[in-house]
Amino acid sequence: MTRGAVSLGLAGSLGPEAIARIAPAAEDAGFHALWVNDTPDGDALAALSAAARVTDRLRLATGVVPVDRRSADAIAAEVASLRLPLDRLTLGIGSGMAKEGALARVRRAIDVLHEAGVPRVVVGALGPKMRRTGAERAEGVLLNWVPPTEARAQAGALHEVSSSAHVAVYVRTAIVPAARERLDVETARYASFPNYAANFERMGVDAADTTIRDVTELGDALAAYTAATDEVVLRAIVPDDTVGAYLDFIEGAAPSA
Repeated sequence: MTRGAVSLGLAGSLGPEAIARIAPAAEDAGFHALWVNDTPDGDALAALSAAARVTDRLRLATGVVPVDRRSADAIAAEVASLRLPLDRLTLGIGSGMAKEGALARVRRAIDVLHEAGVPRVVVGALGPKMRRTGAERAEGVLLNWVPPTEARAQAGALHEVSSSAHVAVYVRTAIVPAARERLDVETARYASFPNYAANFERMGVDAADTTIRDVTELGDALAAYTAATDEVVLRAIVPDDTVGAYLDFIEGAAPSA
């Protein structure tokens, strides 16, 4: 993959119909990939299937599917049934909320997905053991809620483990003032989770330091993140979950803008 690529992240809860309307604009704007997170109310794979039908070049990724909620076998079966284009697909997985056996669960999932013919698997990871698992056993790692300096340090360590490991970083991004309240709510929610709170404390940063809060911050932040990692995923935070709001975000944050 291209180093320093810029991609777009959306919520799976938007649904396939809305994402199918947004995806062509993301492709036309020059985004490298479309990442869709998987939630109980939003099937990322179904959304990517809809996006695949209306795009030609845009890479498609999940960020991430928790394997304590959806088994690797079920994920592989859905990838096959939806006929997702494997040449464009990056399957991001994570351990989920269940802490016990997390490493073993993710390692098994990587093996199952590889055996099912999924060529690119990345692991969403906070801790060093999970990050190393992604570098050693999968095709890379998806970082989340980290500032550029920490992203650079973690990416460097992972590339020492495997020079071919792809390191992407998910960055919550608001580019208009009207979206900042939603970003603040999202930031506070993650900061309240014990594992994320502990990670922020380890890094010595406030959760807000890992976000982009205004269009005036976008250029410098993008330069810092793209210099640090192989791919930065701008997780779009918009004033309301309408297609129009996401199209405005694409226009304002487009790599080709």
